[in-house]
Amino acid sequence: MFFYRKMGLCKCPKRRITNQFCYEHRVNVCEVCMVTKHTACTVQSYLKWLQDCDYDSLCTLCNKDLSSKSVVRLTCYHVFHWNCLDHYARKLPSTTAPAGYKCPTCQEPLFPKTNLVSPVGDVLRQKLAGVNWARVGLGLPLLSEEVDAVSNVDTQAVTPLDLSLDMINNSLTNSKDAIVYVEDPNTTINRTDNSGQQQSRRGYQTVDTPTTPPSVDVYDNDDNKYKRKSALYWFNRWLKSVGFGRRHSTGHFYQRYCMAAVLFIIVLTTIVVIFSKLGKIATADDSSFDEHNNPNIKIN
Repeated sequence: MFFYRKMGLCKCPKRRITNQFCYEHRVNVCEVCMVTKHTACTVQSYLKWLQDCDYDSLCTLCNKDLSSKSVVRLTCYHVFHWNCLDHYARKLPSTTAPAGYKCPTCQEPLFPKTNLVSPVGDVLRQKLAGVNWARVGLGLPLLSEEVDAVSNVDTQAVTPLDLSLDMINNSLTNSKDAIVYVEDPNTTINRTDNSGQQQSRRGYQTVDTPTTPPSVDVYDNDDNKYKRKSALYWFNRWLKSVGFGRRHSTGHFYQRYCMAAVLFIIVLTTIVVIFSKLGKIATADDSSFDEHNNPNIKIN
């Protein structure tokens, strides 16, 4: 089970490590891509996709296509039409505590945690800040003209440009299926302000796409990633894993020699057995090889 929980790499240029999986495009996605490229896609953990890959791109509150209206994604990654979620929350009693607002699908808390640093959480806070029923849960003062605020939030979609650099690069915390950023303490991003002073910020390690094809297939193509692999494919991968096929390997010489010797013995034994069987078949009907017809052989 732990093997399936292993992280994957997002397809974005940053190659962020994530365990979230887009059901529609069948790729790993980070939270930045959720709010920029996969706004209306069904996204859950890769483990859940392995358990049940069935999905529909419908809003569970109105049973209509998610792409037809403006949507909002909760911190549990379930997506709803903003109008449907707003109507759902307004039907609750006015005395409902903030903890009483839950996701209609999984019953997780609707409001993001105050210490949660997440692009999805930041976009959700921007959406919820336009209605009074949500401002109470966010700890914000009530609006005087709620009708105008609701119309503005509904018509103006949050664009990716609204995300600040800190929002995108900060690591996520307090989430079971959080995206993990790999920090490189030796990498810094220096920027100079108007006064000439430089401020250093910690950068994040990125994985560059190789210009030449690697000797070992690290990433499968999207087309044949989920196809059934043949026995020859797995045998080829096993040979590469033990050292065969590496052009510039510096170690594991003894392991390679041992594996080569074992393979040679297996092949030699197979050849001997095959030719022995073929020899017996060729002489089975030859009377000269029958010991009962040979006068020089006495059988008691």
